[in-house]
Amino acid sequence: MPLPKAELHLHIEGTLEPELAFELAARNGVELPYADTDALRKAYQFEDLQSFLNLYYELMAVLRTEQDFADLANAYLARAAAQGVRHAEIFFDPQAHLARGVSMGTVVEGLWRALGRSEENHGVSTRLILCFLRDESAESALETLQAARPYLDRITGVGLDSAEVGHPPVKFREVYEAAAALGLRRVAHAGEEGPPEYITEALDVLGVERVDHGLRCMEDPALVERLVRERIPLTLCPLSNVRLRTVDTLADHPLPAMLDAGLLCTVNSDDPAYFGGYAGDNFAAVRRTLGLGEDRLRELARNSFLASFLEDDEERRARYLAEVDAYEFGDAVS
Repeated sequence: MPLPKAELHLHIEGTLEPELAFELAARNGVELPYADTDALRKAYQFEDLQSFLNLYYELMAVLRTEQDFADLANAYLARAAAQGVRHAEIFFDPQAHLARGVSMGTVVEGLWRALGRSEENHGVSTRLILCFLRDESAESALETLQAARPYLDRITGVGLDSAEVGHPPVKFREVYEAAAALGLRRVAHAGEEGPPEYITEALDVLGVERVDHGLRCMEDPALVERLVRERIPLTLCPLSNVRLRTVDTLADHPLPAMLDAGLLCTVNSDDPAYFGGYAGDNFAAVRRTLGLGEDRLRELARNSFLASFLEDDEERRARYLAEVDAYEFGDAVS
């Protein structure tokens, strides 16, 4: 039985496994520039964030209908549940779909076919977080938020993702102010490839409640002190960091030092189809490679629920935390 955990940094488009990509391509008459699933999987080798994003957006072409998005989400939820995920706060990138002529309604209603029944079908509670693409314009982000307004009963928060360098958080001040006024929770990618200053800006300008990645906070001791003092969660993605060359090897990952500093870290999978592992795989990898003991693993699992947007259901949060506290470790953790 896997360690119970929440997943807080997961891009649903990044769960598109090669087999499903080919299945959806056949369904929708989309021709992929790969001979077969093996050839596509070999393309999942990246030099950096941008080389990953190029393939990530290319493969989205197979997602056309509500059923496509439902199938994508159900496939993720089944894999996540098998690895101990009890609660998932799922990112989606509507601008990438709107640009292809796929409507906001198709995306949200499709995802909701799966998310609306995720507890019944998979034993996983869910939240949905709309992400803005930071390499698109601020005006486009505002238009996207406007397009999402009819679906805000399904959307818990907003986030900020895609290419970080050269696109500081301040660029999105206005749309985050608008999101806050609508009562949406706020997170943002910061401090993955971008400098520590982007983390500070995300906190002060965008008012984020969680920082996605945030690795580079370790370069700024004063920022670390602030993150510890204010209990700002960081949603780390260890296997992603290695695949995108943010860290050279998993053994070099700063997770142990971050925990030692008192940071509220969580472990997540980011884009697991592309980066070699889902949430449980990331837990197993850090246990094995970084030598994290049971107390640290339990701390990471507790942190994931403490950092979750479950303020509307504290009874559920308490139940999940009790599951973590009662968990008995075996030889393997996932």
